[in-house]
Amino acid sequence: MQTIYQQFSVNYSYPVVFSRNVFDRENPLLADLVGQGGSARNRALVVIDSEVARLQPELLERICRYGERHLPGLSFVAPPFVVRGGEICKREPLEVERIHALVERHGLCRHSFIIAIGGGAVLDVAGYAAATAHRGVRLIRMPTTVLAQNDAGVGVKNGVNAFGRKNFLGTFAPPFAVVNDFEFLRTLPLREMRAGMAEAVKVALIRDRAFFDALFASRRELARAASEPMERMIVRCAELHLEHICSGDPFESGSSRPLDFGHWNAHKLEELTDGALRHGEAVAIGIALDSLYSRQCGLLSEIDLHRILLLLEDLGFALYHPSLAWLDVEKALRDFREHLGGELTIPLLEGIGRKVEVHGIDTQLMKRCMVLLAERSARSCRAPDERPGTFIATDTGECP
Repeated sequence: MQTIYQQFSVNYSYPVVFSRNVFDRENPLLADLVGQGGSARNRALVVIDSEVARLQPELLERICRYGERHLPGLSFVAPPFVVRGGEICKREPLEVERIHALVERHGLCRHSFIIAIGGGAVLDVAGYAAATAHRGVRLIRMPTTVLAQNDAGVGVKNGVNAFGRKNFLGTFAPPFAVVNDFEFLRTLPLREMRAGMAEAVKVALIRDRAFFDALFASRRELARAASEPMERMIVRCAELHLEHICSGDPFESGSSRPLDFGHWNAHKLEELTDGALRHGEAVAIGIALDSLYSRQCGLLSEIDLHRILLLLEDLGFALYHPSLAWLDVEKALRDFREHLGGELTIPLLEGIGRKVEVHGIDTQLMKRCMVLLAERSARSCRAPDERPGTFIATDTGECP
């Protein structure tokens, strides 16, 4: 028998930029980033979230004017391609197929660019299409939601749903660059602003107590989407996610998944509600449930649990949803292990900012925690605030 072992390493590097008014004709940021690809002429296809196009009807024209201003270094091959926003674009293959068709029609190559503008679902779809066309067209992500700017848009994963499973199909493909334009947030409904805060709470709980304390101290300003604390939260949350990617297991070849704290059940809640629960809303419930379970296991103190639940509630999250009663805990854990691979590994809390990984869950105790959340919800008069759009310019503003 003969064996040849192949070994090589590949270095990845990409910038995550925080800016404003990226499509101002005189702002060179995007054109300069594309120019770093090494070509004097760079062809690009813009893919944009339908909800972003609806909320900013002038944006499509501004993108076209930006392209005209920065020729020949940046050349848009077609008007921006609008795809359906939200989970529907991940559930059906139509958008991916259409992006592939546009890549073929316009002769884009592996040195060309797809510029994806939108929320996490659209970034996932465009990223999956970019990663699978020619085995990889360069991708620039421009996240437009809090959740996408501080989490989903800055990492290396892309995915679409299949067989009724979230992110069943996907790739690990680092982007060429990520551009976070804070101006996109000004048109978001408050519910969408809030949804992105759950990932900040999650990463603070597992990695950074000082960040958690900062979120707790500014929770009332964050609850009304005051701009300064929101922007600080987004930058620090993105930074912590990137630190984990750099120092951990970026392509998830092992079993450890600390960034999935609160996610084994959140993904199932999204599926059970057919997307009616936003990802961040489901994650907030997942955080509450796994924090309560950590307390019931004797890992987490009562005061820490109290602060976690109070922060989530004061941010405006409901910590219970009727779909939690339909959750098959055993199957959800099996599916989670199958999706991630390897040994079942669930992060729990042994303190704020400190996680511990376990390889089994007492399902009866977990079900008891679900009952406790339901009882807590029944005692509470809190409900999510559905008032629209309030990315407030100053900390002293009020939601309209």
